[in-house]
Amino acid sequence: MNAVEIEQALSELAEKAFVGAEFPFQFLEAFGNKATTIARLRKGDSNNSDLPGGVLQRNHIHIAVAEPGQVGQTLTALKASPKTAQAKAKFILATDGTTLEAEELATGDAIACEFPQFPDHFGFFLPLAGISTIKEIKDNPIDVRATGRLNKLYIELLRENPAWATFERRPDMNHFMARLVFCFFAEDTDIFPGASLFTTTVDRMSERDGSNVHEVLETIFRAMNTKTEDRAAAGLPRWATEFPYVNGGLFSGSTDVPKFTRTARSYLYQAGQLNWRQINPDIFGSMIQAVADDEERGALGMHYTSVPNILKVLNPLFLDDLRAQLEAAGDNKIKLLNLRKRMAHIRVFDPACGSGNFLVIAYKQMREIEAQINRLRGEANLASEIPINNFRGIELRDFPAEIARLALIIAEFQCDVMYRGQKEALTHVLPLDSQNWITCGNALRLDWLAICPPTGTGVKLVGDDLFNTPLDQSEIDFENEGGETYICGNPPYLGSTWQTKDQKSDMAAVFEGRAKNWKLLDYVAGWFMKAAEYGGHTQASAAFVATNSICQGQQVPILWPAIYATESQIQFAYSSFKWANLASHNAGVTVVIVCISREPRRMKSLFSPGENDSSILKEVENINAYLVSGPSYIVEPATRNSNGFAEMVRGNTGYDGGHLYLTPSQLRDLELTKDQRDRFVRQVYGSDEFINGSIRFCIWIEDEYLDEALAIRGLAQRLEAVRATRLKSPDPGARKMAARPHQFREMNQSESHLLVVPRVSSEGRPFLPVGLLPAPNVISDRNFALYDAPLWNLALIASRLHWVWVGTVCVRMRTDFSYSNTLGWNTFPIPTLTEQNKADLTACAQEILLAREAHFPATIADLYDPDTMPDDLRRAHEKNDETLERIYIGRKFKNDTERLEKLFDLYTKMTAGQAKPKKGKAK
Repeated sequence: MNAVEIEQALSELAEKAFVGAEFPFQFLEAFGNKATTIARLRKGDSNNSDLPGGVLQRNHIHIAVAEPGQVGQTLTALKASPKTAQAKAKFILATDGTTLEAEELATGDAIACEFPQFPDHFGFFLPLAGISTIKEIKDNPIDVRATGRLNKLYIELLRENPAWATFERRPDMNHFMARLVFCFFAEDTDIFPGASLFTTTVDRMSERDGSNVHEVLETIFRAMNTKTEDRAAAGLPRWATEFPYVNGGLFSGSTDVPKFTRTARSYLYQAGQLNWRQINPDIFGSMIQAVADDEERGALGMHYTSVPNILKVLNPLFLDDLRAQLEAAGDNKIKLLNLRKRMAHIRVFDPACGSGNFLVIAYKQMREIEAQINRLRGEANLASEIPINNFRGIELRDFPAEIARLALIIAEFQCDVMYRGQKEALTHVLPLDSQNWITCGNALRLDWLAICPPTGTGVKLVGDDLFNTPLDQSEIDFENEGGETYICGNPPYLGSTWQTKDQKSDMAAVFEGRAKNWKLLDYVAGWFMKAAEYGGHTQASAAFVATNSICQGQQVPILWPAIYATESQIQFAYSSFKWANLASHNAGVTVVIVCISREPRRMKSLFSPGENDSSILKEVENINAYLVSGPSYIVEPATRNSNGFAEMVRGNTGYDGGHLYLTPSQLRDLELTKDQRDRFVRQVYGSDEFINGSIRFCIWIEDEYLDEALAIRGLAQRLEAVRATRLKSPDPGARKMAARPHQFREMNQSESHLLVVPRVSSEGRPFLPVGLLPAPNVISDRNFALYDAPLWNLALIASRLHWVWVGTVCVRMRTDFSYSNTLGWNTFPIPTLTEQNKADLTACAQEILLAREAHFPATIADLYDPDTMPDDLRRAHEKNDETLERIYIGRKFKNDTERLEKLFDLYTKMTAGQAKPKKGKAK
């Protein structure tokens, strides 16, 4: 269940007659517990509560129904219960049907309320459904409640009006929903005169069966689009003239409203009963956006970026500087005035704005700073000098664009109420600003300078002439001479494999002529390139959330030389962290934050993840494309090992349709003799076989034994299937291989042993799972191998130094390492090794292998689980790390940051004369 469904279920539970014996089970059902789970608790099979009438769900909650007036005492008994601790309950809850109290045991957070009000605290209990709570939800549940009510209404209206669900009419439906949101907000914040004017009018003027609701709403909308002096001529009924003139584009155009049913009317009324004054535009926009998105509706209440994450972008981009200037100004009124004037000319531009989260938070933060300036200058009630249309965005879809603009309008009004008072705010809110500062269009096709120009007036929102992008946008008469522009946002990521034909075309428009192999780039790279070019025309800095893959592996040599060519540099960055949303079961994508600009900072800010979502800041002279302190070298793939060590090659590729591979049972079915098995079959290791210990075999036939193999019916049938598969392949190389169906594309095998490195392995393991296999075993193309290489090579690959290098310069799949021989092994910087160094490392490799052997038959997956890794194996790796790191610097490194800085320093020296730093000139 999602957050909206849980809130609705708890609200329905609170409205029912309280039955003490049933409440604990009804409460748990509201959080999505299965009927079988509830049945077991009822029978007592899984209920170990030691309190009368108590229900204890292991790892979750201990509930007890109290005697009247005994709720506090019952909660104390729940907390003291040994069963609560034994079952590792996260929450305790007691109620008598009149009041309710609960506590989260880990934090000590508690709630106490009248029973009918406990759904207001649904955010407190969301961990019971596997959903991590966010402070904004716990403090202000109205956003989820409003989303739920609107979602019910939206679904019911589309059911009754299927034509409104079509591609042609969906924009009308979404525009209608935006109008409703404004009306609900306006009637609860006195923008409309009289209490609950909108909801009350609809209730009074419409039939209970909903048959004329659409006519009532159409009339109200028409009134809000008609100026006062024109209303008599418009023939509006007297009851509609109570509504003020709003327009601003929100009520212009068609006033069509979908037909209502009795149920839809009820949902509309229920939505109006909420207190919309408390709506938080920081997150509400993303939630309401999900209502109109069929794919996202299943996760309602989870579709927003948390404020702390957004501030990771905005604070170092420009807000921290504004606050520093405010502190430096002290009570100097001239300095304060200059800062206020500067802020009035700052533009914040999000070219992938969605429902406006970044823009709304930037606006609210700037208004807070401005309010402090005004207080210090003795001008507390002064009108804001920060224009709302300085906060500009581009959004591909029409509804999020409309919601973004509405969210900014709501944020502006709320800030006016907070800093100037309700009376002053109301005098300026209507009519709404008719300027259209959120552009609906394709950000990679639009001319950003036309949307957010460096200077001048008469801004026309149009697409690039080359593509003739159609945009029906109004003209903005807007003076902003000499202002700074800060570009920010969370653009769509989309790896190259998942990009549509149109998105590939977008990328071509941005990168052709600027970068080779651009088809391998993530979609988000297009925003970085556009921002870098924008910065060549005006004073601007851009900070985006992006997949960490644009700062790793093969994408770095493609993207970053093109960025550096614009003379842009990385000004600050956050290294990889989880950008998670509200759902804990949706771990979120691993991202970085990167700021680029031609305006150099003397020192750059490099942030790395700390504990409890904190960040560790390090001021450095330069940040390279791998988000490491050091020169801006680009690590290019190398075809040969830079140290002259053994060559690492990819495993053997089948192109066989699976017919060259055998499970143990398939091998038995062939009924081969021992000699035939030794001659025609090898045990084969892919990454799964190597890491998880599964067993698989492969057909391995040398040319000289082919005739003998073909005489065996089972083998002959398999080889014919391989031949047929290869002939059908669209790959010319595969079709050519049909002439030798008895063999893999490569037939690499060792004489004595091979060192194996899986191509993909989990970042969760503290070391790369390199291993040793004896001949005649073979490996598939899911692994890399060093054939008959000295054992000290294993010590290098198993080291923490190699782990951090691979994690930085190789491609990642989510947070997993995707190993590359050309990037991971061939470029790995290693000091000159003496024979004694090699002997010491060989001894370390042997200790690692012996420690693994001592735990046979544990697999690599078992041995390298970070929570259960055997102590002797961990000690062997620690000794290996210390031995190798002393070769590098004479001691152990302090941390991974120091390791990377040394590795990049060595790489710079190792490649001196081969490549030059890819660093733009300082402006």
